[in-house]
Amino acid sequence: MVEGVNELGLEVCCTLGILSQSQAERLQKAGLYAYNHNLDTSKDHNDQIISTRTFDDRLKTLSHVRKAGISVCSGGIIGLGETHQDRISMLHTLATLPVHPESVPFNALARVEGTPLADFPKVDPWEMVRMIATARIIMPKAMVRLSAGRAEMSTEEQSWCFMAGANSIFTSESEKLLVTPNPRLADDRKMFTLLGLKPMVLEDQSVV
Repeated sequence: MVEGVNELGLEVCCTLGILSQSQAERLQKAGLYAYNHNLDTSKDHNDQIISTRTFDDRLKTLSHVRKAGISVCSGGIIGLGETHQDRISMLHTLATLPVHPESVPFNALARVEGTPLADFPKVDPWEMVRMIATARIIMPKAMVRLSAGRAEMSTEEQSWCFMAGANSIFTSESEKLLVTPNPRLADDRKMFTLLGLKPMVLEDQSVV
């Protein structure tokens, strides 16, 4: 699949979980441009959220991806019952990697019915603003992405995130991002026009 998408002239980004060094190298040879592997939360809070892998497993995967020459995309989720210290710890881990991730997405917990965290409270938009602002300061060259959770944010709340330093979103013609609600492209275009924001044009004239 990576080879096929790469042949279309598109940048390929995958999220495939834990990788070994050899797997990362195979993906790089196939033409993979970027690999997303979020820390999700702090090392101390990790065991409260997931039992199938350790925090160190995540860090090893990021190291394998970096060594293979693939662009790193890694951020986290807020609203998992973590403390402010957990959020600081997660940001500190990202900012003290040997090389900052090129992409740092921040997600507000998608409270999906039937999951263990479904009844957790909605994330305060100001918490997302604080995370983005801090990431922009400590990882100044990273592409900070306002990711999952936008569907529950007003235009005004999203605008504060952009003012705080977010310079990327995930958008599509669909009303879902994978399996969770996401604003549609038409609505995002209206918001960008209202806020005076313009899509970034790369050197090859493609728009992102």
